[in-house]
Amino acid sequence: MSTSVSSLGSSQVSSEIATVEARLQAPITQLQDQATTDKAEISAWGAIQGNISSLSSALAGIKDISTINNRSATSTLTTVATATATNAALPAQYNLTGVTLAKSQEIYSKVLGSGSAKLGSSSGSLTITLKGGKSESIKVGSGSLTLNGVAAAINKAAGGVQASVVGSANGSRLVLQGSATGSSQAFSVAGTGGLSTLNYSSASGGSAFTSAQAASNAKFSINGVPLTATTNTVTTAISGVTISLVGSGNTTIGVSSSPGGIANEVDAVATSLNTAIAGIAKQIAYVPASSASASSATAAQSGPLLGNFTASDLSSQLLTAVSGAAASGATSNTIGLTVSSTGAVSFNSATFATAYAANPTGVTALINQLYKNLTTLTGAALGSSGTNGTINAQTTALNNDVTSINSQVASITKSNNAQLQILVQEYTAAETEQTSASITQSYLSIFNSTSNSSG
Repeated sequence: MSTSVSSLGSSQVSSEIATVEARLQAPITQLQDQATTDKAEISAWGAIQGNISSLSSALAGIKDISTINNRSATSTLTTVATATATNAALPAQYNLTGVTLAKSQEIYSKVLGSGSAKLGSSSGSLTITLKGGKSESIKVGSGSLTLNGVAAAINKAAGGVQASVVGSANGSRLVLQGSATGSSQAFSVAGTGGLSTLNYSSASGGSAFTSAQAASNAKFSINGVPLTATTNTVTTAISGVTISLVGSGNTTIGVSSSPGGIANEVDAVATSLNTAIAGIAKQIAYVPASSASASSATAAQSGPLLGNFTASDLSSQLLTAVSGAAASGATSNTIGLTVSSTGAVSFNSATFATAYAANPTGVTALINQLYKNLTTLTGAALGSSGTNGTINAQTTALNNDVTSINSQVASITKSNNAQLQILVQEYTAAETEQTSASITQSYLSIFNSTSNSSG
């Protein structure tokens, strides 16, 4: 009869448990790998969604090109006048002659000592009355009754007159200038108290002030028609044209078609479209392995959405919307909007300008078609209020899959932990049995040894 009991070593037990743990972890690892793949695809769709959103924003710029300024105005002598034009302006030449600028009234006082010298001992006030009848009263306390103090009080009121103090070797003068140009902006001054000597009438003058410049309207002729304006910014002389008078003399204002504003908006669409298509290409790309040399060899790489039909189809439809557009004798190529063999979109503003000059109606119709086609595609991809777009549908499905995987992992992990706990308990019980058997074996050995000795 054998008297040995097999031993369960701790290293053997640990090895057995590790083997079981690895077997139980295998399906969890597979699920986690799938979740990682799903998350990479969600991130890829997020990048595409951002690019499509940017494209959608750029498309808003060509939604109604009639609102884009496609007129330009030039002046042959910008020292006389400059001009800008809106779409309401008719292309034509306008001769601007005999320009005299609108002016504001300006008066200056007699020499009244230094700017900080007292004008009197008691407080005073100035009442400034504009030609239209509007008046404003400026009160000056005795402590501020100096030229500088009076000027500061007038400017603080921020009314129809501005003030300054001009110094000379003989002393200083108070200068008053109308805040606006035009004959209707003439003003009178009446002083009381400590300022009672500061009186001036735009009609009769006054002993305290001298007129440096009378308030007057701008005068000019357009194509021989005499006109006046209260300011040097003229907005009503030519429909859709704003003329800024700069100096006296003659000049010619030219208004012509200028597709620059429209070209800028189309260029913005082309740039955003190119970014969107390049972004999709990155997510669905496959780069084969390189084995040029041992030091520079690279493994094959693929985008997260390689083989995804929805992504590749969206890219294809965006390109087709551009390359296949045609309307009223105009095509994308003829207006400078081209798609290369690699799928890159580019825009040539010079080609666009030429096409627009030759066929503005056709170019406008083509742009309207591009807007409609691309807006339909971006709308379907992004969705709208109450509508789930294709991108959101993709990410929703992926997020649901990740949620399901996490639930499975949690369930399997719980089951695995329970199995491992049972296994540990079984090994513990086995070790307990082993210890008990070893003790029994020791007692039997002692008994057998004693019996043999007695015999």
